[in-house]
Amino acid sequence: MVHQVTVMTRAGCHLCEVAEADVARICGELDVPWELADVDSDAEWRAEYGDQVPVILIDGAEHGYWRVEEERFRRALAG
Repeated sequence: MVHQVTVMTRAGCHLCEVAEADVARICGELDVPWELADVDSDAEWRAEYGDQVPVILIDGAEHGYWRVEEERFRRALAG
């Protein structure tokens, strides 16, 4: 099964930049597609995720926020 990873991010967010780099590296190694989504581009996203960015979604479900827990993230993508 191929998963889809989304990083909910916002401009000027240092933790977002770190998470983006981690997700890019890990997803690149595992050949998993991923994308960025600007939390401030949608009112519902901003209301749901705005206080927690970056938020990592796997197949549309929240996996974690603020930092990528690499081992846990890899396990989730392997399943």
